Amino acid sequence: MTYDLIVLGGGPAGYLASERAGAAGMKVLCIEKASLGGVCLNEGCVPTKTLLYSAKLYDGVMHGEKYGVTAEGAKVDHAKVVARKNKTVKMLVSGIKTALKTKGAEVVTGDGKIMGKCDEGFRVCVGDTEYTGKKLLIATGSSAFVPPVPGAKEGMEKGKVLTNREILALTEVPEKLVVVGGGVIGLEMASYFNSIGSEVTVVEMLDHIAGENDAEMGEILRKNYEKKGINFMLSVKVTEITDTAVMCETAEGERKELPYSYVLMSVGRRANTQGIGVEEIGVELNRGAIVTDEHMRTNIEGVYAAGDCNGKSMLAHTAYREAEVAINNMTGNEDVIDYTKIPSVIYTNPELGSVGETEKTATAKGLDFRCVKLSMRFSGRYMAENEGGDGIFKLLVDNKTQRVIGAQALCNYASEFIVSVGVMMEAQMTLEQIKKVVFPHPTVCEIIREAVFAE
Repeated sequence: MTYDLIVLGGGPAGYLASERAGAAGMKVLCIEKASLGGVCLNEGCVPTKTLLYSAKLYDGVMHGEKYGVTAEGAKVDHAKVVARKNKTVKMLVSGIKTALKTKGAEVVTGDGKIMGKCDEGFRVCVGDTEYTGKKLLIATGSSAFVPPVPGAKEGMEKGKVLTNREILALTEVPEKLVVVGGGVIGLEMASYFNSIGSEVTVVEMLDHIAGENDAEMGEILRKNYEKKGINFMLSVKVTEITDTAVMCETAEGERKELPYSYVLMSVGRRANTQGIGVEEIGVELNRGAIVTDEHMRTNIEGVYAAGDCNGKSMLAHTAYREAEVAINNMTGNEDVIDYTKIPSVIYTNPELGSVGETEKTATAKGLDFRCVKLSMRFSGRYMAENEGGDGIFKLLVDNKTQRVIGAQALCNYASEFIVSVGVMMEAQMTLEQIKKVVFPHPTVCEIIREAVFAE
């Protein structure tokens, strides 16, 4: 059977591309080997936020005395939290299935493999069935990278070394959890399990947490969580995982031994491009990721790639936009993606939201800019809801154009309002134009207005 478009992968990029293509009148086949929604919906974004919300409620109860609220006997039933997470995921997956059906996109479950080119386009097999697509969108996502640490593979086989997939299905609360990696996934899971009673240690090879996020905010976040009881071991390398302990070595050569109940491996992700047949049609790869241009096109005419598999920006919302760009270009509506204005968030408590340049990246690029830095205490809503809070906000401004080039926020609701700065950047608004924007009061996002008028 011949389709206008075959989509390999039913994650954020794949299912949204299938919806958009179907809505545009294309005959679409979406091939997904597991569950629609991909890692984001089933093993990442949504499940972690479900857990973190439960932890946030519990934290609020446990520290309510600061706000004049006291409660006794509060507890977290982790098994029930996981059950609610599963229910939420199931409902959302069902919604995706309905949306695809409504848009006329056909879905096939199984491992799709590219077999080669043909006169009509591209041949793709799922089991013994072969399909043909005039165009091909590769959206196979990514997988957790597990470094070749001695004992890690054996630990995974025994169910004691986990990735983001397994830890979200864990129904018991680990007495001792060692998190290897202080990036987004590691910090979010460290936050959750610390809140519900685990003794958590985060081991990070770098001298800071939160990856490429603003260094000062990462430091404040680390100190916040140290006060909550998380132990951070920075500039430390994991050398071995035994049946009972994680063996580490500091930058000075000192050896450490960390007993554990479970170990979470969260050191990064790799594009899923192995075994899908990209070599059969000559798709160019760079360090295992599919090379794409700003139109989401690969080096092979008629073949596009979106989402984590191209390694550009491994975020679900990036995948959504990439999918739209790909379909727009397939249907004759020229479109390009701009990665410089895509926001990112670490959903800890407080949240760390960022968009555009940081002080470090702007300096490295030699940009002529200034940074307006404010305590979040300039926001009345923040003060009302955060007793003793130490959050900050940074707004980076180009000195020549007087336009915003980046922003970072460490506070509650950062995930909800950081996009506002992205919109201002996309619209190329000057500070004088932003000053005319009316923010509702009291809101945490008023900090943007405060920063604009702070000079």
